[in-house]
Amino acid sequence: MTTRGSSTHRPQNSGFSRRSLLRGAAAAAGTAGLAAATGTTAGPAAARAPRRRNGPARNTVAVLGAGIGGLTAAHELAERGFQVTVFDRKELGGKSRTIPLPGTGVDGRAPLPGEHGARGFTSFYHHVHDTMRRIPVPGTGKTVYDNLIPFSVNDPRYPRANNLPDGFPLMFGFYFDPRQALTPEGMQRVLVEVFMKNNLIPLPEAMYMAGRVITYLTSSEERRFGQWEHVSWWDFVGAGTRSAQFQALAATGLTRALVAAKEYVASTRTMGNMMEGFFIALMQELTGGPKVYEVLNGPTNEAWLDPWISLLRNMGVQFHPGHALQGFVVDDDRIGDARIQRPDGSIQVFEADWYVCAMPTDRARRLWSPEIRTLDPALGRMDALHVDWMNGMQMFVNEKLELGAGYNIYLDAPWRLTSYTQRAFWDVDYAAKYGDGSIVDGLTIDIADWDTPGILFGKTAKQCTRAEIYQETWAQMTAALNDDGRIQLKEGIVREWLLDPGITWADGQNHNDEPLLVNTIGSWADRPTAHTRIPNLFLAADYVQTNFDLATMEGADEAGRTAVNALLEAAGSSAPRARLFTRDSIPAFEPLRQLDAARYRTGQPNLFDLG
Repeated sequence: MTTRGSSTHRPQNSGFSRRSLLRGAAAAAGTAGLAAATGTTAGPAAARAPRRRNGPARNTVAVLGAGIGGLTAAHELAERGFQVTVFDRKELGGKSRTIPLPGTGVDGRAPLPGEHGARGFTSFYHHVHDTMRRIPVPGTGKTVYDNLIPFSVNDPRYPRANNLPDGFPLMFGFYFDPRQALTPEGMQRVLVEVFMKNNLIPLPEAMYMAGRVITYLTSSEERRFGQWEHVSWWDFVGAGTRSAQFQALAATGLTRALVAAKEYVASTRTMGNMMEGFFIALMQELTGGPKVYEVLNGPTNEAWLDPWISLLRNMGVQFHPGHALQGFVVDDDRIGDARIQRPDGSIQVFEADWYVCAMPTDRARRLWSPEIRTLDPALGRMDALHVDWMNGMQMFVNEKLELGAGYNIYLDAPWRLTSYTQRAFWDVDYAAKYGDGSIVDGLTIDIADWDTPGILFGKTAKQCTRAEIYQETWAQMTAALNDDGRIQLKEGIVREWLLDPGITWADGQNHNDEPLLVNTIGSWADRPTAHTRIPNLFLAADYVQTNFDLATMEGADEAGRTAVNALLEAAGSSAPRARLFTRDSIPAFEPLRQLDAARYRTGQPNLFDLG
């Protein structure tokens, strides 16, 4: 075996239909007339740009950060006639980019393609889908959206160790008549059966958990922000006083299955909103709507980012990868210029009319100088935001993998692993296209918990060397996949492996160059809006207060659009605003949410909150 160590809701009638349940409505008017897949502009923006020290006012924008938020902002601005320059300290695409394994492409083949994660999408990702539909795939007559492969909600598998029966999606593990879920009583029956199915949760605990779900789904927005924002998911579901099986499946498993979150610190509002979104998406699927889950049909760069960047370049956007923002210079209470470090280490002074900061949480808050923090104290509150680790490992194998439908969540793995079999979704002759011709499949693995000791070395992932991380990850997966006598992962099939290069080993421990924002309890108040108090500075990253409210590609896309709309307003532009979508809800529960709003204002608990 070669072991290469690289490192607002709308009241509607209570009848159920696909149309009544879903499609996010546009919250910002005026999107008609914008070019879609052609990439043509919708006319120049009105000129009410800020003062410039050198020369006349122009509509130039510096976008700092080329992740999904930055690329979205660049796209929306370019369509409206702005001159956009994008800088990024690394590669274009941010944490969504494909990471090739250097030196593995032989005889004209491409290097082996590494991914940060499974690159999963759900049917309630409205902003990202809208963007994808506007990116043509050259020579095909299709768009990037056509590169998404839907798969059933029943496809993800939950392998368990110690010969326990493999689980199924905890919330949505079987098909049911959606009409049953239009009343609290009916939904309780559905949920109890879900929680008991193959999961060994006793009936009293299943009934309790169903009651907690109904409590959240019937909670008003006032209660969600005023109460549930300040309660962890672990406490909301009462996991501390219940069985280990309940804790593993209903608390821990649910948070890791729905989002990259930790049950002890994740806000119930964030978790509950995601749970609601998945439940609505399932009911859509059951009435002939789109499948809940989608994945790209190839590496992210090939299937999405390369066509997107090509489109933006054709629209006049200029890109400068390898250029790191070192700081802003404040001039007359606004941003005067940005100091950019070039790849050779020299400093470039870049002056624009408008600045869109699309850098991640940990990087952005380092830029807020005392002067900037004085001009906008809200930016200083970002210091309280919590970032955590969720990084990936790739294993490239010389035998075809048969791991269910290709997507696995390892409930008992201490490091909270998920894996994604590339060839299960990519329609490609893998050996002919990638590597040296001997690699036939790739396994993308997410490591979500870097602070719990593993089963092989008894060390956390942060304490393990790169080789130990590989060995421990393999041991945790095989403990779940090979525990019943079947050998689903064979020893010796891994020919190459790659640890996310954002992980570096120094001074006896790992360091992470690309951590992920985690919405902890009460963190909404510490997150800024897209438009700062500095007139020409806007924020377009997943820490911005948005409707979707989660560190995801969807949240970043919405943040980018929100920043653009704020910029258009500040510029006095008559250009159509970027389209924004509302979060979906179950119309039949609207009267109960209105009742709950009244109860919350008078200090009463939710009608179904029995503790």
